[in-house]
Amino acid sequence: MPAKPQTLGDWLQWAVRAYGRHKAALGQVAVSAHDEALYLLLHTLGLPLDSKPAVLKRRLTPDEATKVAEIFRRRLEERVPAAYLTREAFLGEHRFYVDERVIIPRSYFLELLPEQIPQWLPAGKPVKRAVDVCTGSGCLAILLAHQFPEAKVDAIELSPDAAAVAKFNLATHGLAKRVLLHRSDVFDTVPAVKYDLILSNPPYVPTRELRGLPEEFTKEPRMALDGGRDGLDIIRKILRQARERLQPHGIVTLEVGGLRAAMDRAFPELDLHWLHTEDGEDCVCVIQAARLLSWRG
Repeated sequence: MPAKPQTLGDWLQWAVRAYGRHKAALGQVAVSAHDEALYLLLHTLGLPLDSKPAVLKRRLTPDEATKVAEIFRRRLEERVPAAYLTREAFLGEHRFYVDERVIIPRSYFLELLPEQIPQWLPAGKPVKRAVDVCTGSGCLAILLAHQFPEAKVDAIELSPDAAAVAKFNLATHGLAKRVLLHRSDVFDTVPAVKYDLILSNPPYVPTRELRGLPEEFTKEPRMALDGGRDGLDIIRKILRQARERLQPHGIVTLEVGGLRAAMDRAFPELDLHWLHTEDGEDCVCVIQAARLLSWRG
């Protein structure tokens, strides 16, 4: 390390350069080195995440500097994702506990749930039942519960480790009674009910591509990433089982990363509608119940 940084702003400048030198992968917590490094600094120092710019002039004590240096060593040399260092992740205003048992929450559903997805449901008819399949940390089930306050929400997770984290987050958010957690491989052992909305951000990375992921992403549970040979294994199962699980007016909505073209090729009869996102990724689709019922897949 060159001349020792003194202020929080000095550390921030040093960290941004260090991220570049180490070619640190981003996208799990923030999309820029500046934003992730600032987050780690504020969290490590116990400062509010919405601190004013004047905080950059704050001088660190020797003990604080030691703690900050160790956090960045683990992040940049050991490639530990920032969220696993701080044991938290955010979707909008909602904070979730996370650790190595779950994939780090990041989802376009945060953007799409408030306005676009409800437009595909009957106007004036409240959502009574909704489900998050492959819930992981429980974050999307919690978003569903907030978006549809009259709904009963189910959360489905196969991994016992991830389910334990989801259970903790549901309790922390005061939703343990309203959101029912199921240990199941998709709907295999979930009681038969009809949903207005089936939502999932499932594992969708083709198995062969896992080896090429940045090291930070390989720290996440393989089970939460691996979508099988073509990335569509879990997606196919969700769609097949959803046929018997939707209300006539119901929808399935899936977030599938870079698989849009593969989805269109695999499921042309389903008339997938791709929702527009601000960054143009457009990787979330909506499928209506009527299409699923006539599908022969």
